[in-house]
Amino acid sequence: MSPNSYPPVYFYIPKSDWPTDYMPESPESYWPWMRSRYRMAETVEIYKYLGRYNWTLQTYLYLKADGFPCFLTETLPSEGIVITHRSFLPFHLRPAPKVLIVCIKADYDEHPYAQLHIVQNTQEKDLVRQSDYISYWPQPGLIARDPTRGERFENVAYFGLEKNLAPELQEPSWAEQLAALGLRWLVASRDRWNDYSEVDAILAVRNFQLQSDYKWKPATKLYNAWHAGVPAILSPESAYQAERKSQLDYLEVISAKETIEVLARLRSDPELRRAIVENGRARAEETQPAKLLSRWREFLTDVAVPAYRRWRASSTLTQKLYLARRYLATKENNLKPHLIYPHDRDIPEGEGLAILDWGLIASMQFYRNVKG
Repeated sequence: MSPNSYPPVYFYIPKSDWPTDYMPESPESYWPWMRSRYRMAETVEIYKYLGRYNWTLQTYLYLKADGFPCFLTETLPSEGIVITHRSFLPFHLRPAPKVLIVCIKADYDEHPYAQLHIVQNTQEKDLVRQSDYISYWPQPGLIARDPTRGERFENVAYFGLEKNLAPELQEPSWAEQLAALGLRWLVASRDRWNDYSEVDAILAVRNFQLQSDYKWKPATKLYNAWHAGVPAILSPESAYQAERKSQLDYLEVISAKETIEVLARLRSDPELRRAIVENGRARAEETQPAKLLSRWREFLTDVAVPAYRRWRASSTLTQKLYLARRYLATKENNLKPHLIYPHDRDIPEGEGLAILDWGLIASMQFYRNVKG
């Protein structure tokens, strides 16, 4: 498909969420820009919303630099493919007759009216309506482990929000146990999440009493470890297990005691560490930006564009039936705007629904009640 045959493709960030200082203009300038956001974020809640830009702005910058015809917009267009993060979408936003909404679900709920979704865990693809899997970008601006560290094995680090770390690993006694092994426990600050230069292994466990396989979470910490050239010690989350092709991909642990045993093994076995790093170097090729760009192009060309054309070619009645079905689904599943999504209440529930739409909804509800 030639670039001229593409419908307009937009990455949407609401005007209220545009930066007040400057907008990065290339993939290379993205991490310095994001790092400055981390430093300005005064609370975890503010930080949480920054991930929206990794999926939208960063993806736009990569595609634009690669020559893909796309645009960044602060207003919702009346025609074209609109790609945006779930937390940028109002709950009651309904696609216009000439608009296809692609919702990047990330860690959030699916959008009730979006025609397509992008998920970041392969295990979630069968659970989310009209969804495709695309891997999350690896850490921008990543600084790999300094090769001059050689065989040193001293620093074990966690990269992520401390609240997402297992309680046992937040206790002072945990750092003391590592110190007894001759190791130092580090929790990387947000503005240094790109810097693995002094790190010899990473550890990431949300909960040793695993009550969920976290089907909505990505395998990003594993990808970053591969790119950084360090062994990863991880809990048995679905995203990690879906990526695992050999025992060298990462070391899996289910208790604090087992984690200590694994760290002691790594400390005493430099050959194992070398094998893990070499394997990770090969696996990292799968999530290089060029590979992910190819995946994005494939999704847009083979999935989003055909879906857009089907939507535009469908009759007014067909489109109204789709919106009526989605409206009823929100009622039947008791779905409502959520306070954690800052734009969920931007559009009132009934806005854009005409008399004919309410008639369709009532008729469909009556039919379902009779059939049920």
